[in-house]
Amino acid sequence: MSTDTMKAIRLHEFGGPEVMRYEEAPIPVLKPGEVLVRVHAVGINPPDWYLREGYKDLPPEWRPPVPFPVILGSDVAGVVVAVAADVQGFSVGDEVYGMVRFPSFGESAAYAEYVAAPASDLAIKPASIDYVHAAGAPMASLTAWQFLIELGHNEPNPLQPEMHRPVPLNGKTVLVNGAAGGVGHFAVQLAKWRGAHVIAVASGTHESFLSGLGVDEFIDYTKSPPEDVAHDVDLVLDALGGPTTGRFLRTLKRGGALFPVFLGFSDAEEAAKLGVTVSMTQVRSNGPQLAELGRLLDAGTVRVAIDSTFPLSNARKAHERAASGHIQGKIVLTVV
Repeated sequence: MSTDTMKAIRLHEFGGPEVMRYEEAPIPVLKPGEVLVRVHAVGINPPDWYLREGYKDLPPEWRPPVPFPVILGSDVAGVVVAVAADVQGFSVGDEVYGMVRFPSFGESAAYAEYVAAPASDLAIKPASIDYVHAAGAPMASLTAWQFLIELGHNEPNPLQPEMHRPVPLNGKTVLVNGAAGGVGHFAVQLAKWRGAHVIAVASGTHESFLSGLGVDEFIDYTKSPPEDVAHDVDLVLDALGGPTTGRFLRTLKRGGALFPVFLGFSDAEEAAKLGVTVSMTQVRSNGPQLAELGRLLDAGTVRVAIDSTFPLSNARKAHERAASGHIQGKIVLTVV
């Protein structure tokens, strides 16, 4: 390469979307176990704005140190341009996608023209989809996969003392709250793939979209509280989570399960009375699971919905779009 710098979105301070700077940054140096990817598209995710805001909603003891300047992001799709000597399974020219280093972050991250990624975090991009759709998949699809299908690691769970365990889905009734969003739209598709009867909760504007993904029932939460409509559900995946997630205990049958994706559940005593298992996990990078998901994407069993795209240089607008809510699928940054 003729230059040792690239364009990237970096933070020099915490704050709103306006603190993101599109500027020159060093191209990352390849370390053992890594491949260098020329990035073509970047998926944006909630942890991106959590970092941008300084993790203000996390307990202080959970906030990792952030060495400024720092590049945002984890989800990438692009082309391998260099491979460390000890890496097998990837070659220069391979089209790849992945979630890089999550939940930690290092010297190289996604909102950039190049990223140095651990080879174990990557998979070959599904041939049937473009870079934009591939970049929209990793974190959201892995979250749905690790909650619903297979955890795929033995790392300690920072969210609860015990490891998260998915439950069998075949023949079960699964309710997905926030079904039209990034995690939600993958969750409904994976649950259908595993033989579940799927109830989707979203606003009415998303009904036709979710019907197209194969959901069996739709609840428009703007017209009826889902906890007043759904009953005898086996599993609720609440892709929104937060302090209101306990209301879904009313929808579950005894012995059911509630999986909140985000922190905030505070009704453990009521859950215990109802015999409901409440469990969470933190998504982790996993190239082999992305390879499995890639086969489903290639087969058309699962598809990636794109809400909107923005150039990398306009990441601020992408974050503003995310903050406005009612996302249908994923927001993606494009890198020329």
